[in-house]
Amino acid sequence: MEANITTTRQMPLVAKAAPVTKTKAPVQEPENKPSSLKTSRIIILFATFIMMLTGGFLVYLLQPQFEQLHLERMQSTWGFYFIVFSMALLGYKLLYFLFNVVQYFRYKPVESVTDQELPTCTVIVPAYNEGHLVYDTLLSLVASDYPAEKLQILVFDDGSKDDTWDWMKKAKAALGDRVSIYQQPKNMGKRHALYRGFKMGSGDVFVTVDSDSVVKADTLRNLVSPFVVNENCGAVAGNVLVLNNDKAIIPKMLNVSFVLSFEFMRSAQSAMGSVLCTPGALSAYRREAVFNCLEDWINQTFNGQPSDIGEDRAMTNMIMKQGYHILFQRNSYVLTNVPEKYKGLYKMFIRWGRSNVRENLMMAKFVFKKFRPEASRFGTRLIFFDQSLNMLLTYPLLLLMLVMIVMHPLLFISSALFGILLASSFSVFFYAKRYNLSESLWAYSYSFLFTFGLFWITPYAIATASRRGWLTRG
Repeated sequence: MEANITTTRQMPLVAKAAPVTKTKAPVQEPENKPSSLKTSRIIILFATFIMMLTGGFLVYLLQPQFEQLHLERMQSTWGFYFIVFSMALLGYKLLYFLFNVVQYFRYKPVESVTDQELPTCTVIVPAYNEGHLVYDTLLSLVASDYPAEKLQILVFDDGSKDDTWDWMKKAKAALGDRVSIYQQPKNMGKRHALYRGFKMGSGDVFVTVDSDSVVKADTLRNLVSPFVVNENCGAVAGNVLVLNNDKAIIPKMLNVSFVLSFEFMRSAQSAMGSVLCTPGALSAYRREAVFNCLEDWINQTFNGQPSDIGEDRAMTNMIMKQGYHILFQRNSYVLTNVPEKYKGLYKMFIRWGRSNVRENLMMAKFVFKKFRPEASRFGTRLIFFDQSLNMLLTYPLLLLMLVMIVMHPLLFISSALFGILLASSFSVFFYAKRYNLSESLWAYSYSFLFTFGLFWITPYAIATASRRGWLTRG
């Protein structure tokens, strides 16, 4: 990630912070926030609501035109089938959403086990051009409420071109034997740094943490507890929040988006034992499950080329294929840096999109087999079906959007603006319920950004899925 924003003197406070509660926002607003940034945020939120209300008013005003368009479609064969398909798709999406709501209410995070029950744990931190952020990451890990004799921390500088190695040496000097630092012979990629950590690690559980992230004091013990109480657990995803939430507008939007993605979607997936991706920012893996697939993982290829992206989703897939459950720990928080500018954001999303295409193809090879002989596979298959359906519909929906823009621009704009209001209200409600109302309103602005500024990501990622490159590394 690009942003370097955290000062080292802040980290002990972050590391020892109390768990997030439903009455507090994940990251508090600093009092010295620039007035220009405050003004920009107010303007953006105000403009968002003006546009949504305008969209709603236009939809009401243009009802005769909408009805005429509907009538014209009903009177043509292709239009009739289009309406039938649209209604069926809408009905399916509604049922799928309600199914996830049910699973969300079924979900319960595992409470931390005792110090005696905690397994030995190896934390692997790969670093590339992170500067002082890696120092902050290590401070937070060492400050964890985890028995020191059971915790091994391995840090790898993957051929950084900045002062990352210097900050790692400073961390080593400050923290002593609590951390071990190593340099890769050259920049080989995140997957190879993790591979070296897996090979060197002695813990019964491996934890991977990005070097631009900080954990809370109880994060590690909460993250690994499911392995103790559930012998079928092969991997656990942590709960990712945005660290640089108050530095720019895009992180503000992403923070709300992350809460929905993790605390709603991954909670629902966890209730089915089928979290699709354990994030690079914070994940844990059972040692045996890792070594069962480690060589396949490091030698993974796509379209004849070595895979240098999507290492987290690939590991998740390979462990799920073994029949293990993949869980999510809502009470295991990590705060990570995200891009602060549009260019960094779309590059990150392209990388995620390409990985999603690749790993869905991989998942298709086992999801309809008996990969979990003694447990239900329905939820996993439903999640896969929904992911695949979204991809299959990408180009038809893009074509439909372009046709609507050309033939009925006012109807398209008004319905899109009003649709943002309807579709994003659940995100607003969910975040407001979990944290607070004022921050939740950024869900509307994020939907505007995604609808009009990022709609091209998925079709582009599908078309370029075989391309290599991390994209966001400087």
